[in-house]
Parts: sequence; C-alpha cells; structure tokens
Amino acid sequence: MMPASTPASSSGIRGNREWIIARLLWYGTGVACVLIAAGLLVAAAPASIALAFPVTGHALMKAGVAVFILLPMARVALMLALFLRERDYTYAMIAALVLGIIAAGIVVGA
Repeated sequence: MMPASTPASSSGIRGNREWIIARLLWYGTGVACVLIAAGLLVAAAPASIALAFPVTGHALMKAGVAVFILLPMARVALMLALFLRERDYTYAMIAALVLGIIAAGIVVGA
C-alpha cells in the first residue's frame, strides 16, 4: 500500500516535496519492520536452522531499530537537499541547523 497522496494529486512543488518525504518515511518504516520481523524469526528458529544465517536475530533486530532511529535524521537531510534544489535558502539553513544540532547531540552524547 502506497501513501495516499501522489505528485499528480498534489498541487505544486510543495505537494511534490511532501510526497517524496512521505515515500522516504513509508519505505524506511517498511524496511525497519522487515528487519525486526526477520530478526525475530531467526531468533525463534531452532539452533540448527539459525546457524545457516550469516547474522544473528539480535543483530537484525538492532539494525531495524537503528533504521527507525535514523529515519527522522534522513528526513531532515532530504528536506535540506530539496530546499537547496528549490533554492529556498532560508529553510535550507534551518534544516542545516537542525542537522548540526542533531550531530552535536550525537557527539556530546557519545
């Protein structure tokens, strides 16, 4: 199932931008859910079957959670790129500032 709005049904650049961002979040959430579900299946599998996989179920679940955590940052980075493409430098600076704050929080929190 795809997001409800498409560029054809939205008006102008803003509608197209929102559709692109919605697709990123839609597919990112799907990838994260698939990783977590695969991790649960591998973790629940008998040891003989689980040994056939190159990664553990725990590692797959951690990757899925990491994708969920990275999605908001990816959204801001995508918005920065879209604002720069549209030559909307005010909002591009705001998006860059938000990414800088997130990066500073990661560095200080580590």
